[in-house]
Amino acid sequence: MSAATEGEWVAVIDRYERFARLEAPGRSALYGAWAETVRDDAGVARVLAQIPDTHRQPPLVFAVSRMLGAPEDPPTAWRAWVLAHADALVAECRIRSIQTNEPLRCAALLPALDLIDGPIALLEVGASAGLCLYPDRFSYRYRMPDGHVHAIDPVSGPSTVTLESTWIGGEPPTGLPEIVWRAGIDLAPLDVRRPADRAWLTDLVWPGETGRRERIDAAADIAAADPPHLETADATDADALDALAASAPAGATLVVTTPGVLAHVPGRRRHAAIAAARGAGRWVTLDAPALHNGWTTPIDAASWPASRFALALDGEVLAAVDPLGASVEWRRGIDADRG
Repeated sequence: MSAATEGEWVAVIDRYERFARLEAPGRSALYGAWAETVRDDAGVARVLAQIPDTHRQPPLVFAVSRMLGAPEDPPTAWRAWVLAHADALVAECRIRSIQTNEPLRCAALLPALDLIDGPIALLEVGASAGLCLYPDRFSYRYRMPDGHVHAIDPVSGPSTVTLESTWIGGEPPTGLPEIVWRAGIDLAPLDVRRPADRAWLTDLVWPGETGRRERIDAAADIAAADPPHLETADATDADALDALAASAPAGATLVVTTPGVLAHVPGRRRHAAIAAARGAGRWVTLDAPALHNGWTTPIDAASWPASRFALALDGEVLAAVDPLGASVEWRRGIDADRG
């Protein structure tokens, strides 16, 4: 491995310090402890600085560590493991990417899909294994402010996957979309029928996230029984997206979703990805408000709920949502009125 410059490993320390302070609390005590180890140990930071910037995100490095057999307790054991297995860790991180395929995000996508006339041809950008291409196959339980639970099930009955989310403001979705075609595009799509790919999906679950591994496994069973078409391509390439969209059935409304993926697209190419999605069909996205300017009305950061993504349809902001779908706060018209 080539030596990292001082600026590179200092940047790693800063990045992992922010993760330990802002992202790990409440989600994973183990990942928080590992991030603090990087913050406090220049030797570990120098190892991680050998990984390309786009592949050294803390959740990715930690998931690869666990996949390669790193001990999970105590943090000092992980430090020793990193220093002893530096070459293997760096090499594996170079070929991996975060492909968190959280089906709970469908609870945040459903309110937008409910506004679109069907039948729907659903195309997901950054699809990973395509688990978010099955919003019609899951059951939903939205907990209302008064404690009432608004239940939605497939016409065939309750699903083996039940997505629980809180709902604030407005009316929750009334039913499930009619999806007649589903496909995805990804730089390295995963196939849940392959044990190694399925294992990687669950390796990406943060230790301490109760119920998430089980939810992903159950959704993977649904996908494996009726696999979507997953194309290996760059979604910023409008020609690639258009070619896949052209195979959608005539008479169906093409809906392109980008649920949380645009944050992993380099800034200089993010606009191209948005333009390609909007050019292909209706566009549904979940993104941090400041990530891009693809909103039809600018989002007022001062009034926006902390740590919430924006759910938008064709750029119109509909709701503030938990990044993984655990809550939905309906805001359609609020930001437009303020603008």
